[in-house]
Amino acid sequence: MSITKAIEILGEKYGFSAVDIDKVIKELQLSKDAKILEVGTGMGSLSITLALNGYKVLTGEPSDDDTIYANQNWLQNAKKVEVDHLIEFQPFNANDIPHADGTFDAIFCHGTFHHIAESERIKVFQEFIRTTKANAILCFFEPNQGAINMIRKTDPSHPDAADPNKYIHAFSLISKKIEGLNFDAFIFQKH
Repeated sequence: MSITKAIEILGEKYGFSAVDIDKVIKELQLSKDAKILEVGTGMGSLSITLALNGYKVLTGEPSDDDTIYANQNWLQNAKKVEVDHLIEFQPFNANDIPHADGTFDAIFCHGTFHHIAESERIKVFQEFIRTTKANAILCFFEPNQGAINMIRKTDPSHPDAADPNKYIHAFSLISKKIEGLNFDAFIFQKH
């Protein structure tokens, strides 16, 4: 199914980020058998877009997260576009990922990093580095200022976007930024 058709089915809320996500996924050209982790499931936009591109995804968020962004019905959305068989959910915390060293080829965060306490962000990066293989991709989608302004119309206390580049000095990573309509992608690759 195309992204355009998925947006027709899932609506404007999905479309708000799907075009930006799809563009980056296509540019990354990950192997179709890549082991992918998404941190912060939300409504499932990132996992669904990865699945629409033919990837299997493990996704999760903390079981005790009671924010309006967590515990949304991602499974219902995935079923509507017939990709639920490619997505597995497992609750976990980003600062303590329950997987072995070198498990994943890529880790993605969509609109998640700025919701992680600043004091925890280095620890989260350490966990991402620990649980990914050599040459793995870490990809953070963060809302640009236009998107933040739109989000604040319904959630006035929404935090500013985070710049993941601020937290990478201790790590040997190659970085790249891809600007999007609503979400910018911060892409890091391990050596």
